[in-house]
Amino acid sequence: MITRTPGIKDGTPHIVGTGVCVRTIVRWYQLGMSAEAIAADYPHLTLGQVYAALAYYHANRQQMDLEMAAEEAESDRLEREFCRNQNGSG
Repeated sequence: MITRTPGIKDGTPHIVGTGVCVRTIVRWYQLGMSAEAIAADYPHLTLGQVYAALAYYHANRQQMDLEMAAEEAESDRLEREFCRNQNGSG
């Protein structure tokens, strides 16, 4: 149910046949959403697919946490750079 394919979703784990990355499910779950609520918000996903994403995360937690932290750090860096450029051009 979960795959990593080079060139698709930057090689990040995602639910097969969907555009949903495991990290998306994990982030909602970490914010306190239940698997049932996540599945309700993504009607094209089954509850089983949401649980598969969470199971994948827990089985690969250390690697996933490192990848998500790196993505967040890069996002923060890009935001700071954008703000600097906006402040410098106004």
